[in-house]
Amino acid sequence: MTLPLKIVIVGGGTAGWMTAAALASVLGPDKRQIRLIESSEIGIVGVGEATLPHIRFFNRRIGVDERELMAYTQATFKLGIEFVDWARVGDSYIHPFGTYGSRMAGMPFHNFWLRQHMAGHAAPLEEYSLPIVASRMNHFSLPSDDPSSLMSTFGYAFQFDASLYAQYLRGFSEKRGVQRTDGKIVDVKLRAEDGWVESVKLEDGSVITGDLFIDCSGFRGLLIEQALKTGYEEWTRWLPCDRAMAVPCENSGPLTPYTRATAREAGWQWRIPLQHRMGNGYVYGSNFISDDEAAAKLLSRLEGKALATPRPLRFTTGRRRKTWSRNVVAIGLSSGFLEPLESTSIYLIQIAITTLIDYLTERAVTAGEKFDPRTVDAFNRWIDMEYERVRDFLVLHYHATERDDAPIWNYCRNMSIPDSLRHKMELFRERGYVVTYKDGLFLEPSWLAVYLGQRVMPSGYDPRVDSIDSAKVAAELTRVREQIQNAAVRMPRHEAFIAQYCPAKPLATTQPRQ
Repeated sequence: MTLPLKIVIVGGGTAGWMTAAALASVLGPDKRQIRLIESSEIGIVGVGEATLPHIRFFNRRIGVDERELMAYTQATFKLGIEFVDWARVGDSYIHPFGTYGSRMAGMPFHNFWLRQHMAGHAAPLEEYSLPIVASRMNHFSLPSDDPSSLMSTFGYAFQFDASLYAQYLRGFSEKRGVQRTDGKIVDVKLRAEDGWVESVKLEDGSVITGDLFIDCSGFRGLLIEQALKTGYEEWTRWLPCDRAMAVPCENSGPLTPYTRATAREAGWQWRIPLQHRMGNGYVYGSNFISDDEAAAKLLSRLEGKALATPRPLRFTTGRRRKTWSRNVVAIGLSSGFLEPLESTSIYLIQIAITTLIDYLTERAVTAGEKFDPRTVDAFNRWIDMEYERVRDFLVLHYHATERDDAPIWNYCRNMSIPDSLRHKMELFRERGYVVTYKDGLFLEPSWLAVYLGQRVMPSGYDPRVDSIDSAKVAAELTRVREQIQNAAVRMPRHEAFIAQYCPAKPLATTQPRQ
């Protein structure tokens, strides 16, 4: 008889309950026993409130109803991220969740735009992107499933209350057999013969054993670091911010279908509109500003009345040297942190969960059986790749700046960058070539948005473009621009769509469907 795999999740919050919900939904009840341990005495970070479009597919895979979830978490829609003052003070561009134009003669649209732009015959690139134009109008509509439709050229994500998302997934998980234990872990016992985690001991004296332990304990890394001493690779030299202040405020204007990141004197400030409030935060480097001054600056720039005092957060950008070590898998902040500049924190949780599930379901793992080291190595290589590719994209934002008005921007402009990013930037500057991946998070439109938005302009373009008649290219650009403008105008206002699709209930009455 095959015994079920005993899975112990250490820590709740977004990472813990996403993990529990996914494992409970995908692994059959006869194949697993899942217990989540969290202490009501230990708070969760819960700062991130903006997501990437991939969260929709995660929710769909585990069986979450989107409209119910959005109402429960006070969510709004997100078509992209606006970056203000990053290359120069006064600049603004949007990184869209969608494409620019459409391919012509088998070549990327932006090469044709570059040719016309260099000749002075093209509108700004953002006017050829439907999600950007709609965002500027505060309009929103669901994309079409018809690949031939212009309305299929974008995706969307959510801006939601992350603590409510974790609360929702707790109810979702418990209905599927996840056992929750409220307690504080005071000791971790390792097996003498191989150093695997055998059990954890709670403050009340109870001992919980398991086959697979998921470390969702946050920055502490209770299992992956404190018990297994896995090690940490720090990336502060490339991502110099190491602290944040977060505070909610009252909404004071229309609910924009995008997140905003504004470059400041020592880092950047986020603005995330939810149905019931605005999320705000100042991410900064402690070498460039004091905590008190950062809090004061944040409060002085709020658009509405503050609903709390600024909450501090300290972090070190980087990742664990091994995300999966022995029988412990780190997910969430325990595995690493790359700051919330591009809303990647929840994505990195998601990709770790789904990759783990793929490896667990590829070959049944029975209780007491050792995990195949080839599986563990493959998992770690995949997660390392995800972190490194996100890292390069974030570093691009800091390094590609012309600002010289503050020490942090002087440092970032002149700092050494990873060779992998330097290679990408050199190819783009040469002729507008965007390095793309078969796997990884950010695709060609994302890199293009940041390159051009931060004034990284190529000196040329793909020479094959010159084989297409200039008048034909000009006509196509005009047609695309007009179609996008007309489509965006026809979309309803973002707030009106929310009111029809997923209006939030009062917080005191929100409960996931039974």
